[in-house]
Amino acid sequence: MLCTRCRIRTAVTDDGLCTFCSGTRPPLPEDMKPRATGPGGWGVGDWPRSPVGLSWAVTALLGTVIATDLVAIVSGLHLRGVWKDLAADFTAGPGSRVPSADHLHDTLTDVQSTAFLVTGILFILWFHRTRRNAEVFDPSVQKMGPGWAVGGWFVPVANLWFPYRVADGIWTGSAPIGPEGGRTAVPRALLNFWWALWIATLLSDQLTARAQDTSMEPEQQAHALALVAAADALEIVAAVLAILFVRALTRMQVQRAAQSLVPATPPVPGAHR
Repeated sequence: MLCTRCRIRTAVTDDGLCTFCSGTRPPLPEDMKPRATGPGGWGVGDWPRSPVGLSWAVTALLGTVIATDLVAIVSGLHLRGVWKDLAADFTAGPGSRVPSADHLHDTLTDVQSTAFLVTGILFILWFHRTRRNAEVFDPSVQKMGPGWAVGGWFVPVANLWFPYRVADGIWTGSAPIGPEGGRTAVPRALLNFWWALWIATLLSDQLTARAQDTSMEPEQQAHALALVAAADALEIVAAVLAILFVRALTRMQVQRAAQSLVPATPPVPGAHR
């Protein structure tokens, strides 16, 4: 029988709750139990660990992604103009300008890809650290294990949803504790908008790749480059939201770590232990 509260996990208590919802989840592994704490409540050699340094690195790299996208848009629009001139069959011989413009655009695309790859690696490291921290802050709301904070990005189809489930658990578990000892409600609008834009960029990349692969004529090339510029613009917006998401979640964990490291959700009365 499924848990009567979350409708996801198997019920284990007489009142129909799972181990998460009933507060009877097994204790944290020894390497994740907070012991000695340093300034600000961060663990010394144990969990939780500060995500601040990684967050600044990710923020800087996301800024680099934005910069490379802007340059690529300018280069792509220039190349698009060259193809449009060629499609119009101007006598000035625009075809001679295509190789150099195309080479510049390809070079900038490689720089884009490199910046995106490095940013992705650092982002996943930061994401995994915040997930491990959330396990200490409040394990009762974590729907996915810490390993999915890394592996969830690489599973086909599931990567459209699994990382969001991980992020949702981190966001909820990292919420600061209120005056009455309960978890404060933090709006999920930023989390939802960031994830929606991320999915939109994945879909737009698929569309632009297909358009470029099927482009044969100059007019088709120009159209494909317009789609690429639009996809890059969408990626810029997604990167801005990613920066806001990283900064907001890091601030939440900093505030949460400064508080007592006790579960934000008290056990359900009457649950069997």
